[in-house]
Amino acid sequence: QVQLVESGGGSVQAGGSLRLSCTASGYTYSRRCMGWFRQAPGREREVVAGIVSGTSFTYYADSVKGRFTISQDNAKNTVYLQMNSLKPEDTAMYYCAAVGVAATFCPTRPDLYNYWGQGTQVTVSS
Repeated sequence: QVQLVESGGGSVQAGGSLRLSCTASGYTYSRRCMGWFRQAPGREREVVAGIVSGTSFTYYADSVKGRFTISQDNAKNTVYLQMNSLKPEDTAMYYCAAVGVAATFCPTRPDLYNYWGQGTQVTVSS
């Protein structure tokens, strides 16, 4: 059974930083896309960043480029999202997601991801 467990959310002031972690278990981690999505109240779930394990592929939404960094620790089956220069509009529930088949890129549509974590709340105050 595949499980994705997120941690690291919290409340910060604008300009602050947080690091989210997502650890996968029961999952073939190699050459798989793992992504971070977020969903604010009343809004659709949107992609934030993605990474293909064991490769150099990364993807960032335009709204977070230059501020967020996605990385991986293959030995720990863990993906991280370092979020710097946080803005109030970054406030949302953040979800880790994984694609169930080998990939060379990460899709941006949430319906193309097979597994999801429970989410971790990020709140940025002005």
